Amino acid sequence: MQFREHVPLAPYTTFGIGGPARWFAEAVHEDEALEAVRFARERSLPLFLLGGGSNLLVSDEGFPGLVLHLASKGIEQNGGLFRAAAGENWDSFVSHAVSLGYAGIECLAGIPGTVGGTPVQNVGAYGQEVAETIVRVRTLDLETLAFTEMEAADCAFAYRRSLFNSTARGRYLVTRVDYRLTHNGQPRLNYADLKKYFVNQPKPSLVEVATAVRAIRREKGMLLVDGDPDCRSAGSFFKNPVISAGHYARLATAHGSAIPSYPAHAEHVKLPAAWLLDQAGFHKGFAQGRAGISSRHTLALINRGNATAADILALRDTIIAAVEAKFGIPLEPEPVWLGPSHN
Repeated sequence: MQFREHVPLAPYTTFGIGGPARWFAEAVHEDEALEAVRFARERSLPLFLLGGGSNLLVSDEGFPGLVLHLASKGIEQNGGLFRAAAGENWDSFVSHAVSLGYAGIECLAGIPGTVGGTPVQNVGAYGQEVAETIVRVRTLDLETLAFTEMEAADCAFAYRRSLFNSTARGRYLVTRVDYRLTHNGQPRLNYADLKKYFVNQPKPSLVEVATAVRAIRREKGMLLVDGDPDCRSAGSFFKNPVISAGHYARLATAHGSAIPSYPAHAEHVKLPAAWLLDQAGFHKGFAQGRAGISSRHTLALINRGNATAADILALRDTIIAAVEAKFGIPLEPEPVWLGPSHN
């Protein structure tokens, strides 16, 4: 196993932004991951686990510790139980499952990144999220250096949230994920974009739905395509805020219009962050220096060319301040921040 020094991190991210890692290693097998963790521990180095780099913003100064890139591969199937290594490309895994006629993740097609990142963020789109299908997650506990298998109920899944990015952030390295999918299950067509796409086709196949999701994502600049400037992003930069029903009623009264919303948990609603941005003056194609907003998707902050992390953060702060001033809602960024102050 090689440990390289001063490796630029920008090429490992979809933003194409960021300084170097003091140390960098790639793990294909679990024993290599354990070796890398011990390497960092012996040198008192902070450790960061890198998957597909699609939900990541790296600071201009880089990272002073060890970046461990997870590159494990392999998919096993036993009926509806699919076991996938953390380094597997997520979209390729979705394609594999739907081609065999298994439902449960077809609406998550086209999402960049790796399998290992899906339980961390509880990845979701178009009415599905991985928490619905995850059975268990195999991890390396970075405190005890023991491999453990965690049942889905122990992962504290919530909207774009899990144990792994909240209360136990930085403690576990995901090495494998088990999903329970449904053979010959019906595709989910809950979202307006998908209903519109299949308005003349009431019973599309799973493969057709996955293909449609990719087409819709591409139209919005949310599918990674070489040479497309709208793809130099981390996808949706802000989470859709969840507020109380009372707060929503006050907003609707104050602004004199129907504010779009979706049901959330009890007595709460979810607001589309894209609508909030647009109402606050941040439209598609908005530019602020070398940073900007995608020409096709309001929530995607993009690197317009030679942008720095500081440029992206400045635009982030401008947007958050404007939305909070107008609606009293503090937006929460989705991407992980990696820099000298990372914890």
